[in-house]
Amino acid sequence: MAISVGDKLPSATLRYMGADGPAETSTDDLCSGKKVVFFGLPGAFTGTCTTAHLPSFVRTADKFSAKGVDDIVCVAVNDVFVMQSWAESTGADKSPIHMLADADSSFTKALGLEFSAPPVGLIDRSKRYAMLVENGTVSALEIDDNPGECTISAGESFLEKV
Repeated sequence: MAISVGDKLPSATLRYMGADGPAETSTDDLCSGKKVVFFGLPGAFTGTCTTAHLPSFVRTADKFSAKGVDDIVCVAVNDVFVMQSWAESTGADKSPIHMLADADSSFTKALGLEFSAPPVGLIDRSKRYAMLVENGTVSALEIDDNPGECTISAGESFLEKV
């Protein structure tokens, strides 16, 4: 069953590229006492993720901040090296967005938001979503029905939920 509004965000370890190489953070540390927007997507360098979803949050990052959001977190079922390269190639590395890897899909599965599309090599990937988490509890959640479309989980659309 998928996570829903009112649920506590599951505890998980996510990875990122730190100054000295791969590093870890926890969802508990990310959310404690904060208002955080998480958005998940099928994968780095995939079409809609690269041309629509990630750019929508890069464009709206300042507007989320103006509404009291402390952090914006992008989560994909990829490794830290891919996430870093993707951030650099899209300019997201110059934005305030935290690019976090869920390499084994454990966080995505704990959310109940995994899907697979074997014909295109996507196994245990993330559905496209955006959620607002306030002090560890989900207060808004939008999940796009089709992983190839970015509508209700786009930054501009989700900004209305914050």
